[in-house]
Amino acid sequence: MKQIIDHTGHQEGAGVTVHTTDKLASSALGVSVSSSDEREIIHPQFLWGKIREYIHEPASEFFGTMILVLFGDGAVAQVTLSNGEKGGYQSISWGWGLGVMLGVYASGISGSHINPAVTLASCILRKFPWRKFPIYAIAQLLGGMCGAAIVYGNYRSAIDVYEGGSHIRTVPGYSSTATAGIFCTYPAEFMTRTGQFFSEFLASSILMFMIFALKDNNNLGAGPLTPLALFFVIFGIGACFGWETGYAINLARDFGPRLVSYMIGYGPHVWTAGNYYFWVPIVAPFFGCTFGGWIYDMFLYTGDDSPVNTACLGLRRLITPLRRKHHTSETHV
Repeated sequence: MKQIIDHTGHQEGAGVTVHTTDKLASSALGVSVSSSDEREIIHPQFLWGKIREYIHEPASEFFGTMILVLFGDGAVAQVTLSNGEKGGYQSISWGWGLGVMLGVYASGISGSHINPAVTLASCILRKFPWRKFPIYAIAQLLGGMCGAAIVYGNYRSAIDVYEGGSHIRTVPGYSSTATAGIFCTYPAEFMTRTGQFFSEFLASSILMFMIFALKDNNNLGAGPLTPLALFFVIFGIGACFGWETGYAINLARDFGPRLVSYMIGYGPHVWTAGNYYFWVPIVAPFFGCTFGGWIYDMFLYTGDDSPVNTACLGLRRLITPLRRKHHTSETHV
């Protein structure tokens, strides 16, 4: 969804003037109404206002990802620690679906990526600025870590009881009362490494394909209902494809909480479990989201912002800068 912002010079409180442009403000999920490139916020009386002007997009991604993990990990914690008395697998699917929906609402300022793989696919296929990729990825990772730490703090007493003591912290595959799975994903015991990768690749591809479909107004498009539609996308992925690896589909959602679980005492098994599974939800979502987005653009999308809809399927965009660089170097010689 793209919205036109045409309000200018409105006073909002003492010493605050908001200037916006009439340019189109776009985002990966299509729910953003502005960006730092199109909106100038002046706070002459407050230093924090000036600082916030520069950090509001990373902060948006931070809090959006934190909300995502709070609801997702919180649902897993409640089901696990209550021995299934306070919910089941469907509760977990609901929790992650709600986490994504509310995280998207919370991070609309920045475009609601809340996933480094979504940001990468947007850079490759939607002209999202590459300079923002590392900033967004770091903010998302920190948001996931913060969300996991909050969930641990809230459920620490219940974890002590479930594990059998405050000094005991175990990982799935090494204990029948393991709680590390509350914070990050672990594969089913029967999964091969190839199967692990394909499961995460497939789920990530579906996610990105549907994100592009939901924001494509030349298709049906979801418009302002995009966050709600994403709830059903995540719920469906969890209900249909989540059993084998836990459908991490997000480095920030998995690696961030995994790192927190290692820091709070779950030990090196968080890295070795599942035949060193930890790298799969780091790598597979990047390939999956890019592939899913490319499939949508290749067969369904007609917008000129996708490299697929340019000469040579976008290869000219890649080759031309290289040619220019080579020509410049020859000239100087």
